[in-house]
Amino acid sequence: MKTLIAAYSGVLRGTGSSILSALQDLFSITWLNRSKVEKQLQVISVLQWVLSFLVLGVTCSVILMYTFCTDCWLIAVLYFCWLVFDWNTPKKGGRRSQWVRNWAVWRYFRDYFPIQLVKTHNLLTTRNYILGYHPHGIMGLGAFCNFSTEATEVSKKFPGIRPYLATLAGNFRMPVLREYLMSGGICPVNRDTIDYLLSKNGSGNAIIIVVGGAAESLSSMPGKNAVTLRNRKGFVRLALHHGADLVPTYSFGENEVYKQVIFEEGSWGRWVQKKFQKYIGFAPCIFHGRGLFSSDTWGLVPYSKPITTVVGEPITTPKLEHPTQQDIDLYHAMYVEALVKLFDQHKTKFGLPETEVLEVN
Repeated sequence: MKTLIAAYSGVLRGTGSSILSALQDLFSITWLNRSKVEKQLQVISVLQWVLSFLVLGVTCSVILMYTFCTDCWLIAVLYFCWLVFDWNTPKKGGRRSQWVRNWAVWRYFRDYFPIQLVKTHNLLTTRNYILGYHPHGIMGLGAFCNFSTEATEVSKKFPGIRPYLATLAGNFRMPVLREYLMSGGICPVNRDTIDYLLSKNGSGNAIIIVVGGAAESLSSMPGKNAVTLRNRKGFVRLALHHGADLVPTYSFGENEVYKQVIFEEGSWGRWVQKKFQKYIGFAPCIFHGRGLFSSDTWGLVPYSKPITTVVGEPITTPKLEHPTQQDIDLYHAMYVEALVKLFDQHKTKFGLPETEVLEVN
């Protein structure tokens, strides 16, 4: 009997040891998988925004039109009525949601690249600002993450400042997409919206304008630091008209996350792009990133390259009801000089050689 008990105890001890070993293996595997799951969540969070940016508006427009022809037509009618009633809301700064801006998905989005926001000077809540964002890149991913979400804590770094990222007005004619954009504090980049925010929305407003626009996106490629700015003076005129300070902002790494086919000037491809830019407002680019499951394949997921957005020192402007061309040229030159200085001061911190020069076109 004692022999049986001893043997049974031995088996239990052996079983306990095996269970402990199995648990250790399980925790080890879980830890490894957690790292992989974290990375996949980052990839998915970035992909959902890329797809939203590219196809959400068109897809929802098609679904809305189709719904009119089904038994659910009443839903489409109600949404269409809401669209008519709410049509001018984007022009008044939209309908931002702190809940949406603080979604966990944006933190995964931030960590994928990663993206960071660098503050060099305070922005006073008693002033309004126009931040010129450079370069455009393919999608302006740094601008979106830093100013349309709280992933990089823009509200803590600039307390009391309300950022509004300005983008194509056509996006706000698309059902559902317009609601998604407005929830992040994104607004149309047109005169009516900017006039309203800088004159009828109090102080502490910061409008982020990607100055280079579609033309700049056409020259976006890894290893290139160039901005389309020399003849872009409309934002300076608006700043002087409202007495809003100009803030140069440069995003190191914005051009590194996608590769695109660059069409030479005079080629048929560049001709098509310019026609789209002139009549529709955007220029179609042939670009690619990595695949969803592998960085060795092509796809729509951007490459995970660091993006660092540096917000420079504000340039104080006077309020001029009717700024002259001489006034505009003066402050534009000051802005260009400040942007180049900002680039030169920070370029070596983010992997660029001392000899790198910012090309201003």
